[in-house]
Amino acid sequence: MKSLRGYLDKIKPKFEKGGKFEKFHSTFEAFESFMFVPDTVTTKGTHIRDANDMKRTMTVVVLALVPALLFGMWNVGNQHFLATGQEASFWQSFFTGFISVLPIIVVSYVVGLGIEFAFAQYRGHEVNEGFLVTGMLIPLVLPVDVPLWMVALATAFAVIIGKEVFGGTGMNIFNPALTARAFLFFAYPSYMSGNEVWTHGMIKGEGIIDSFTGATPLAEAAAGNIDKLPSVSDMFFGFIPGSIGETSTLAILIGAAILLFTGVGSARIMISTVVGGLVMGLILNIFAVNPYMEVPAYQHLMLGGFAFGAVFMATDPVSAAQTAKGKIIYGFLIGFLAILIRVLNPAYPEGMMLAILLMNVFAPLIDHYVIEANISKRLKRVKVQE
Repeated sequence: MKSLRGYLDKIKPKFEKGGKFEKFHSTFEAFESFMFVPDTVTTKGTHIRDANDMKRTMTVVVLALVPALLFGMWNVGNQHFLATGQEASFWQSFFTGFISVLPIIVVSYVVGLGIEFAFAQYRGHEVNEGFLVTGMLIPLVLPVDVPLWMVALATAFAVIIGKEVFGGTGMNIFNPALTARAFLFFAYPSYMSGNEVWTHGMIKGEGIIDSFTGATPLAEAAAGNIDKLPSVSDMFFGFIPGSIGETSTLAILIGAAILLFTGVGSARIMISTVVGGLVMGLILNIFAVNPYMEVPAYQHLMLGGFAFGAVFMATDPVSAAQTAKGKIIYGFLIGFLAILIRVLNPAYPEGMMLAILLMNVFAPLIDHYVIEANISKRLKRVKVQE
């Protein structure tokens, strides 16, 4: 590493202002920042100094996603072998899932980072580390058999329309990863819904047996087949078809623990989202008029992308509410609306995506009224003291 550090220091002047390759300063700075901790510090004024920076924060989130990613790879292979009626070892399942998921991750990062670098060069700005997380989130919320060209198109849409048009990282109003998923859901619905998209090999027809449907628990519930729902343990551990990283509640909870322990994730948003989902689920249980409304409220937390959305999507620090009370209101409404949309609108069985995107829009409004309420409260206190 010392030799690499020395080499970078040697060529660095060529990429600075006045250097031969000054136009590529953003690219050089991004590579240097990725390899080594930046040595830039403040020299004047009073500042709060902290060991955490954007790169460290994004790295923690990526590490928190690893349990869901690794389990997702194994489950992709496991579901494939269940579909084909073959027996397979743990490593056979994992390797099959690995070679199926890896191309999606590679396409997501190559396309997304390529666009990020292009925008940074054009604007003369530094390359932001935000896509380190987005590039991993996009594959984890997609079906395993989504065509790679669709992944590339959705990633480009998320980066350009979902983020760069607003000014880049920190300025976007929507969660970029969910923007990519929403784009695919509405532009290519046949590749984002139905039984065939969730299990590797279903579309390709690799010897899938006739008795295997590949339907997700959400699809079964939406169809009223409550008796066909998997056991609670299977839903909790994730032995079910679904998006790559959304099936295992246990793996997601491990990620949540990492985010909360490091202080990167918001406990207010996570807990209030769960509470909102439970409240809506209990209301539906009380006034149930169809089998879907009878699904126990706690099971909704393990179905579809609810847990993944509550931990990794709703807590996005850019598109979420910023005030303490605002985070509680924001999270509660996400959980409440997610179950409401999921159960009462069969056209959108996965309500978490729409609920989060909707609340992304209202997050600034929530913060505005929370701040206005605090100002009004303090003004009244001042008048009383006078």
